[in-house]
Amino acid sequence: MGQKRIVIAGGSGFIGRALAREFCAQDIEVVILTRTPRERAGGIREIEWDGKHIGEWIVFLDGAEAVINLAGKNINCPHTPENVRVLTASRVDSVNAIAAALEHVKIPPRVWVQASATGFYGDTGDAACDETSPTGKDTLAEICRQWEGAFAAANAPKTRKVVLRIGFVLGSDGGALPVLGRLTKRFLGGAAGGGRQYISWIHLADLVRMFAAAVERENMTGTFNAVAPGAVTNAEFMRELRRALHRPWSPPVPAFAVRLGARLMKSEPSLALAGQRCVPGKFLEVEFPFQFSQLRAALENLCR
Repeated sequence: MGQKRIVIAGGSGFIGRALAREFCAQDIEVVILTRTPRERAGGIREIEWDGKHIGEWIVFLDGAEAVINLAGKNINCPHTPENVRVLTASRVDSVNAIAAALEHVKIPPRVWVQASATGFYGDTGDAACDETSPTGKDTLAEICRQWEGAFAAANAPKTRKVVLRIGFVLGSDGGALPVLGRLTKRFLGGAAGGGRQYISWIHLADLVRMFAAAVERENMTGTFNAVAPGAVTNAEFMRELRRALHRPWSPPVPAFAVRLGARLMKSEPSLALAGQRCVPGKFLEVEFPFQFSQLRAALENLCR
């Protein structure tokens, strides 16, 4: 039997790099589909795709163990009507491209793991959301609804399908944590707005193991909240981050200042001012072994 192969669409970013390292360590061939391929060492190949159309990249799906789709424009931008259109299209188009490709290969991947986001639930306030909770009403919820809708409609009868609704990913070399860390070190790490909005976080190491479990475990199918068990409020999160970085106090940041700062940084204020309180119900059901179930331990690990 030959070497197993996993194809990661949109795999050149923060999460994709971590997944590639993990699978390479397991002696699995990793093929990353990206708009801007470059030479990589250590068993990783980067292949060009445009995220929309079938191309030569489909030969790598034939006989692959799994395809993982992370593709989509970064949501950290102003949510203008044009940007929302691009955010949605970049996600839906990539799903449709993979679905079309599966119809052109002799041996389709055994499993397709599709990224989504906890933004699916909208701004939930104090209400806890598990995988059965309905979609929200705001912009991010609508993007996620269309994203997951395209995946649900994909015809892949020989491929097990898994959706991971990913929360706020904590890592030392990407995502939002390094930015928050720099602000906190400058005594700008106060609670945002009222500070009562929930953050459903996940340590990158646990997220990588969630993807690996989705690939390996035949009993995993359907939608999973990829978050740690202990969602916290924004105020609690920032307090723990200040503790980890030895900054005992920072002034709170009122909502108007968050909006102004987001405009200056070409970001979207709702990313800081809205939140979800998510429960990883199905990961708990399959007895997923969390390495970091408590925020304090996760931040201490990453802020050393």
